[in-house]
Amino acid sequence: MHFVYPAFLFALAALAIPVIVHLFNFRRYQKVLFSNVQFLKEVQEQRSSRRNLRERIVLVCRLGALAFLVLAFARPYIPDQNTISAGQQRVVSIFVDNSYSMRTLNAEGSLLDEAKRRAKEIASAYSINDRFQLLTQDLEGGHQRLLDRNEFNDAVDAVKVSTQSHTLQQIITRQQGALQQRDSGLVSTYIISDLQKNATGTKPLKVTPGVRLDLVQVIPNSVPNVAVDSVWLISAVHRPGETEKLAVKLHNYSSEDAQRIPLKLVINGQQKALGSFNVKAGVTLTDTLTFSGLQAGWQQGEVQLQDAPVTYDDQFYFTFHVKEISPVLLINRGEVDRYLQAAYEADPFFKPVNATDGNVNYAGLGGYLLVVLSNVKSVSAGLAQQLRAYVAKGGTLSVFPPADADLASYQALLRPAGAAYPEKLITEDVRVSALNVNDPVFRTVFEDVPHNPDLPLVHQYFRLSGGSTVRANNLMELPGRLTFWGRYPSGAGSIYVSAVALNERMSNLPRHALLLPILYRMALLSGHDQPLAYTIGSNVSIEVPPVQVNEKQLLKLIKGDVALIPEVRQQDGNMLLYIADQVQQPGNYQLKKQDSLVAMLAFNSSRAESDLTYMNKADLKQLLPGNGSVIQAGKAPLQDVIADTNFGLQLWKLCIILALIFIAAEILLLRFFKTDKQQAAASW
Repeated sequence: MHFVYPAFLFALAALAIPVIVHLFNFRRYQKVLFSNVQFLKEVQEQRSSRRNLRERIVLVCRLGALAFLVLAFARPYIPDQNTISAGQQRVVSIFVDNSYSMRTLNAEGSLLDEAKRRAKEIASAYSINDRFQLLTQDLEGGHQRLLDRNEFNDAVDAVKVSTQSHTLQQIITRQQGALQQRDSGLVSTYIISDLQKNATGTKPLKVTPGVRLDLVQVIPNSVPNVAVDSVWLISAVHRPGETEKLAVKLHNYSSEDAQRIPLKLVINGQQKALGSFNVKAGVTLTDTLTFSGLQAGWQQGEVQLQDAPVTYDDQFYFTFHVKEISPVLLINRGEVDRYLQAAYEADPFFKPVNATDGNVNYAGLGGYLLVVLSNVKSVSAGLAQQLRAYVAKGGTLSVFPPADADLASYQALLRPAGAAYPEKLITEDVRVSALNVNDPVFRTVFEDVPHNPDLPLVHQYFRLSGGSTVRANNLMELPGRLTFWGRYPSGAGSIYVSAVALNERMSNLPRHALLLPILYRMALLSGHDQPLAYTIGSNVSIEVPPVQVNEKQLLKLIKGDVALIPEVRQQDGNMLLYIADQVQQPGNYQLKKQDSLVAMLAFNSSRAESDLTYMNKADLKQLLPGNGSVIQAGKAPLQDVIADTNFGLQLWKLCIILALIFIAAEILLLRFFKTDKQQAAASW
């Protein structure tokens, strides 16, 4: 048996007090005059014997009560294999989950309030000399310092709900990594959370050897929840006054069907669409909202869902830009392609910009909706590299190789990007045999699909190597399923490769009715655009339009009274922002350089918190190492559970019970063990 506070054992010296009182009876007897004591002698002897017996038993009770009371203060315990040595300072790291899901209610109030109370209970189970570390989902640097118990309790009271959300393994790594610099092995770690399945995972947890990990699970009430999972615009390019379609994905995380869920779309503070949806239990529903009437410039959007009681995932913010004019870069070998020039000048939305193949501004490629490479005999290695980088980031490249093309240079451009390349020039008269009307390029071109369309006539064409790969999407085909015009995904963008150049010696495509809609649709389907929204805490780089900044003119993210200064980096002619953990609240933010608006950025909280399903105790035990445990918080305080974990089998309660038993025995003896019974009649 060991003691938590062995110094209290010095108080056992107080056992001498009742012994001294017993040996030196300081009671003063009252003298009573009696005429004849002959008949009282036997009675006095009998009373003295009974009194001595009672006093000895009372002495034992008093000694027992005092001794067990002293032992209770010394905190005796029987150690087990997990017990650490008493009397040494311990470091206790406690993680309090303050993610959005901790706003859910149970019988004790919100889960966050219960978690904070449990954290204080854990701290109270340790010595006043022990030190504590508080961590939350914010993973703040200031939370890594060690606190005494009072400072720890004050820090716990200041914890508020956070938009951040991390996995259980990330939390454990950060929690134990912050304590690696300590040489002492007396470290205990606790995680107080609802332990959602999304955040917990299924792989065994990696814990530093020698460090004990305890999971304290707070269990909420079962509540339904429907969340706005994500949104996206059907069209990649947005023009003023045109009709837009927004796809909205709703997710019902509960086990019951959701009926008539109201949904509202707000653009720039004005309601643009309204709907009501039924979402079956445990499934996702995708539907579209139609709106129009947009002006050129940045647009701030918000999808609002009414779904009580879980409301933190009922809003989804997004931003996009409506362009008044979209430039298209036309790269040639010194002579303007009159067909391309005429086609893009016909629509005021497009602005054709011509450049020779040896005079391309590589840094400005990201500002073009579409890049068209036409009649260029040889593609230089530098131009090929920059065009592939442009496509990889979401740009669209269209290639029209001339009859005298340097095939090796085109192969060097297209093959690494996964696109077909011209391999051999074929001279024969042939007509395009098939049109892929299901491709997105033709999706809005035909009101009715023609049964016998007039397709282009070809005199010379290139046989495209790799045109039949699974990644190809043929817009038009020649007899024998040879690719005449193909689309190839590459990185985040696309490459369109034609088997002919835009001249009438090779085909009648330059004057064909299909050329104009295909050229427009290639530009309008370009994926080179800023994402609608970003997730808070994802720590990804954000590409924005390049601007000149200096020490006096910094970029700022502004939302109401909140102003943030992100880290800015220039890379390959692009401007990248690194937000890290600066953004704490969801919403639409303005990116400004002084008073000029550079871009609008939307941030939303992680939807991982929306899935309110939790791990059970059996599953959690399979994830924990051998020296860990799972504590499901009930109504009882955690002090006893923590004490048993740290100090083995606790005996102080037993000592208090035994002390009370001895006190009760003394009271009963004094109350019922009488020594003044009249027994003189027995001596007559």
